[in-house]
Amino acid sequence: MKRVMLQAVLTVLITALPATVSWAHFGMIIPSDDIVSKEDGKEIRLQLMFIHPFEGQYMEMARPKAFGVMVNGKKHDLLPVLGKKTVRGVSTWEAAYRVRSPGDHVFYVEPAPYWEPAEETFIIHYSKVVVDALELETGWDAEVGLKTEIVPLTRPYGLWAGNVFQGIVKVDGKPVPYAEVEVEYYNEGGKIRPPAEPYITQVIKADGNGVFTYAMPVAGWWGFAALNTADFRLKRRGKEYPVEIGAVIWVKTREMR
Repeated sequence: MKRVMLQAVLTVLITALPATVSWAHFGMIIPSDDIVSKEDGKEIRLQLMFIHPFEGQYMEMARPKAFGVMVNGKKHDLLPVLGKKTVRGVSTWEAAYRVRSPGDHVFYVEPAPYWEPAEETFIIHYSKVVVDALELETGWDAEVGLKTEIVPLTRPYGLWAGNVFQGIVKVDGKPVPYAEVEVEYYNEGGKIRPPAEPYITQVIKADGNGVFTYAMPVAGWWGFAALNTADFRLKRRGKEYPVEIGAVIWVKTREMR
């Protein structure tokens, strides 16, 4: 009798466990280098993923709807050079790009909608990253014109660990007052172990002008995701569901030595 009761209790605990875990989803676009100097090789590689960056848990990512780079105000389609790469049994994407002109390169991706059954919601994360090319340092604050976008107010490269990053959250080109922004560290190799779950995803809110501020404590890649509900819905099996749209930007910091 005791064994039966114990098994019943364990079943309840195991069933309830996933509901207590609130891992944040992040669209991810990571270049092999965020600064390409005149002395460097001019080719960089970009990785596109849908992931829980701190835990290192990958999710299936369908072929993106759009992938490109904006340089000196002009957009270039990179979708044709995008190749599929399987990581831990799921699809990620990668591409090689050769820098041909000076000026900041804003790489961006619009993914195919991701169906999240636990939330009965579609997720679309419009992600971007800025690469400084050949020391011109212009264009890092340019707006790509995505459905939702974080426009940096701090130059998003050349940052030390401990520096502050500021950005403004926009939807349809307009600031979003008091937008909630999730912040997460790309914990490669799982080297950092959080003392409790709230340390995994930091949560901050923008001010009344849509501006948020965060100080990045360690070196590495940091993701900022501003989440909002879209003004459109998508159908699945004949039923319409809400769409979570995320404006994501990735920023790298280095240790001062």
